Parts: sequence; C-alpha cells; structure tokens
Amino acid sequence: MLIVDDSALVRRLLARGLAEDPRIVVVGEAADAYSARDLMVAEEPDVLTLDVEMPRMNGLAFLRAVMAHMPTPTIVISSHTRQSRRLTMDALAAGAVDVIAKPEAALGGGFAAQMSDIRARVLAAKGARPARAPSAADGPAPAGTARPQPGDGGQGLICIGCSTGGVEALSRIMPQFPGDAPPILIVQHMPEGFTAPFADRLDATCAVRVAEARDGDRPERGVALIAPGGARHMRLRRERGGLAVRLEDGAPVNYSRPAVDVLFLSVAEVHGRHVSAAILTGMGRDGAAGLAAIRGAGGRTCVQDEASAVVFGMPGAAIARGAAERVLPLDAVPGFLLAARQERGAG
Repeated sequence: MLIVDDSALVRRLLARGLAEDPRIVVVGEAADAYSARDLMVAEEPDVLTLDVEMPRMNGLAFLRAVMAHMPTPTIVISSHTRQSRRLTMDALAAGAVDVIAKPEAALGGGFAAQMSDIRARVLAAKGARPARAPSAADGPAPAGTARPQPGDGGQGLICIGCSTGGVEALSRIMPQFPGDAPPILIVQHMPEGFTAPFADRLDATCAVRVAEARDGDRPERGVALIAPGGARHMRLRRERGGLAVRLEDGAPVNYSRPAVDVLFLSVAEVHGRHVSAAILTGMGRDGAAGLAAIRGAGGRTCVQDEASAVVFGMPGAAIARGAAERVLPLDAVPGFLLAARQERGAG
C-alpha cells in the first residue's frame, strides 16, 4: 500500500502501525500529490491512504485523477477540521471507499486500538471495487418530490446498515425514497463528527428529510435518521407514547460503534414484523445477527448483491446466516423495502 500525507508524523505513525500486520507492505510514502503520482505508477499499490488537505494539489483533486486513470481502493485519512470534513465528503462521493480519523500518538493506549481498526480497514479495502463517481450521463436516481409534514411513524419501519462503500451506496439509493416513505433508521460506520455533514448532504438530494439522530427522536414518516458516528450505539425502544430512538453507551460490537447489530436486534425485539431491513456493502459481519433476528420476527429482509457491492463482507455474512430473504442489486433495494411495507399493509 501507499501512504499519502503531508505530515511526516502521520506518515511515520501509519507506517509503523501498519507494519505490525505481515499481510500489509508499505511500498511508499508521499508528502504531496505529485510524489504520490510517481509512486502510483512505479509501485501500483493495492490500497491508498490519502490525506485530503495537502499543499500544491489537495487530496480530492488527486483522488479524481486516480479514479479516472488508475482506479485504486482509497481510504481517506481525515482530521476533524471543517475544511477536512467537507473535502472528505467530496472524496467519498468521488470514489473513496472508506474514511478514518488521523492516528494520534497522544491517544496513548487508545492508539493501539485505533491502529488495529485501521489495519482491518486497509485489509478490507484491498478487495474493494472502487465506485466510479456518477456522471451527468448517469442521471439521478428516481426520487419523490413532496416533503412530508411531521406526524406519527405509523407501523412501518425501514432499517439500513452499511460500512465500507456505504456512503456512495446511500447517496445512490436514498433519493429513490418518496417524501411520504415510512420512517428510516440507518447505521453507517463512520468516525465521530462525519455523520452530521453526511446527513446534511443527503438531505439536500432527497425527498425524505435526512438528519443525524438525536437521543429521544421519534421515528416519523418521511424522515431518515442516521446514527451518529463513533461515540454511542443507536437502539429503538418502546416507551410511553410510542417508539423512540436512544443513543446509548456501550463497548464496540463487531469492532464497531455504532453497530448495525445493536440497532437491528433492538428493532427485532420491539417492532419485528413491521420492519423491512437491508444490509448493504461493508467489511466484516456486522448486521448479520440482527438481520436474522428481524427475519425471524416476521420482518422482511434483503442484502445488496456482490456485483454491486464495494465490499461483500457484511452482505455475504448475512446470506451465510440465512438472514437474507432476497439478494438484490443496489438500485433494487429501495423498491423492495417500500413494497415490503405495503405488502404488510403497514406504514
């Protein structure tokens, strides 16, 4: 793999941490896009880690050139500045398969856990198929038009879980949901601080309202809530007055927080037969147990197929567990989820 970052300290931390896994070989380090270009040609790396804020040419411009001429699975290494978050969202839309927070030696004991997560994501990215950024010729996915008025969530509920490649997948399918869609709950693995701008970006393109979830939110028709990245799990609870979203502390599950399984298992318990759920692209096994629980409770389930997934780990694990009622290409997922709700006569 190739490390591209203008910070010598970050390059050193990444190279040292990645070298702990013998399956990962760092073939080069570059401080700017021009050096990175030469190393890309000479070394043909399997995976690229890329800082988006760099001198001379920023990481976004470099990534667009890479995807046009040498498509390579790319993980964005991002800081928490406003500029970096904006560029990171643009990079994910341009074909980057994942985003992780910059490693910090000051994390102390937390540094080892952070590097373990980075190594796992690098290994997952090796098998990724980076998505070509949609062009004007592709046209937009079909979308609803009317924004809904606030109201109760009815019986129907849609749940979606994804990880690596999920930002592009959600950007593709969310505009297909009409403005009066049943409530939608989403877990997308992202670092803390990135789900709010991602939700804002989706909100600008969708007929449903998309927002980062807050503790105590009520599922509402025409509203999609995305679990905040990094800090807490998202669960659905039945409380006095109806269903409520709760953001709760807890150890990572399947190396993830928030975890798809935590949401899906809670949904199966309190609302199972009224749910339609999907697992999209992502590494690992997160969501397989929860999707199986939803199917066992009488809900409807599907997963994204291998041909359209950037990483088939999560959908494949769900299939192996018998959790998937249907295996579908990405663009067919919204139609299944909506039709499943109508067939139940719910929502």
